[in-house]
Amino acid sequence: MTLDDKFTALKTNLKQMKSAVIAYSGGVDSTFLVKASSMAGMDRVLAVTASSETLTQEELLSAGETASALNIEHRIIFTEELSNKSFSDNPPDRCYYCKKELFGKLKDIAANNNFSFVIDGTNADDLMDHRPGRRAAAEMGVLSPLLDAGMTKNDIRELSRRQAGA
Repeated sequence: MTLDDKFTALKTNLKQMKSAVIAYSGGVDSTFLVKASSMAGMDRVLAVTASSETLTQEELLSAGETASALNIEHRIIFTEELSNKSFSDNPPDRCYYCKKELFGKLKDIAANNNFSFVIDGTNADDLMDHRPGRRAAAEMGVLSPLLDAGMTKNDIRELSRRQAGA
């Protein structure tokens, strides 16, 4: 598949979803997913950033500024993964516990606000790493449209550069 084919597949998938809550960190992947959701013509999109003791204020401010620049509705929620000993004891699968909490809150937001899906910015390269959060995503029914389209980190960076130049 060419990069353009992947991008077309991504936008088609997003358009068919109609509405979604996006796990939005403000990083390259989730920012690209937010932008692609808008470009795909989704009916409703809500980008949600989790604020906690593990996120710096600079990261939180940056996520908000980027969402505002993209003209996407953005909400900040609070998570407390450090209060969960399964996370704070720092086991190898600690990310499972923080993602389980995050995705649970995002699922509640989606259900309470009539959004069809919860999606995240996982891409094909993420499968090369140990990602315990993927198990939480699967358990919670969180979809990964970038992964489904076969997009790699380099694909996302290239498409982001193209969009910035457009």
